[in-house]
Amino acid sequence: GRVAPDQLPNAIAPASVRAAGPAGLRVTRSVVLPENELRWQFSASGGPGGQHANTSNTRAEVIFDIEASAAFGPVQRERLLAKLGPSIRVVASDTRSQARNRQLAQARLVDQLVEALHIDKPRRPTRPSKAATARRLDAKAHQSKRKDERRRPRPGVD
Repeated sequence: GRVAPDQLPNAIAPASVRAAGPAGLRVTRSVVLPENELRWQFSASGGPGGQHANTSNTRAEVIFDIEASAAFGPVQRERLLAKLGPSIRVVASDTRSQARNRQLAQARLVDQLVEALHIDKPRRPTRPSKAATARRLDAKAHQSKRKDERRRPRPGVD
């Protein structure tokens, strides 16, 4: 009879089943995305490649639903929703290998999430020191004198 898709080996399983696994994708020290929250799609990659390109689905696309994910705390989720929107889609079709494109897509997804979660330190306004201000004014006076000396001498002014 017929075998259920979840019982097929990874190589021949449909794309929706292929991504399922117990391991997760580490984003930060405290955040790990469960594999079952990542939706994978594989398709034929564009560009040259001869017969290989026509027969293999090497382009990897991963879609991650930020709104539905349980991997983030409420503050992190709000930050991601504000910066990236309700879901994030990453595509990789750089190589001829589906496995390598899958790794590239995962890495790009992690990079985008890490960048969106990063909080910049607030800038503290600073003032130049008295010595720095004096150096700047001395340099300005020196440059002014140098340019003055390039001018033609005016008659009657010594």
